[in-house]
Amino acid sequence: MDAPSRIRILVVDDHTLFRESVARLLAAEPDFEIAGHCASSAEALNLVARTPVDVVLLDYDLGDGKGVDFLAKAHGFGFNGRVLVVTAGVSELEAVEMIRAGIAGILRKHCSPAALAQSIRDVSGGKDYFEPGYLRSVLAGIAPPAPAPEYQRKKLTDRERQVLRYVFEGLANKEIADRLEVSESSVKATLQQLFSKTGVRTRSQLVRTALENYKDQL
Repeated sequence: MDAPSRIRILVVDDHTLFRESVARLLAAEPDFEIAGHCASSAEALNLVARTPVDVVLLDYDLGDGKGVDFLAKAHGFGFNGRVLVVTAGVSELEAVEMIRAGIAGILRKHCSPAALAQSIRDVSGGKDYFEPGYLRSVLAGIAPPAPAPEYQRKKLTDRERQVLRYVFEGLANKEIADRLEVSESSVKATLQQLFSKTGVRTRSQLVRTALENYKDQL
């Protein structure tokens, strides 16, 4: 039987001690492989252009630039890996900017090694990872762009609003089902309804669309 493939990780942070320490820590995990580590957006772009990378751990402030610069350029040339922002902290405005740019999650640097490892596994598997309550504070504290005209939006049901709030917290379908005391298939059906109503296909797109156009219904 073939051995399971390992998650290839790129660490991008301009603090050398932090970057190298995280790389060594993650390299000890049996299902992780360090594809590289670097200090700048330019270095990171060069690396992902020639090396397969599944998950990028990206600091927001890179000293000579912002992590969002990497996001825009990487997606521009076809990078389809997942990006987890690992930061000492970002403002609500900065968080919304990165969510719109397509990140898979935000994790603060004071998290435990176990939490970091699990968040990498989560985003590699397609789940968005945001620290509990983080997006709630974003939603509460910042006005989104002008919403789409009312006639273009469909009203969310109570169950759709409940599921959407748990998606903001980064919960998996099973965790949402446990919170709501319903079946996992019921949660999946509600998510499909949300995808259809909002015109999106992924959880990341759902979060961004809800931030921009459905805050008034949450």
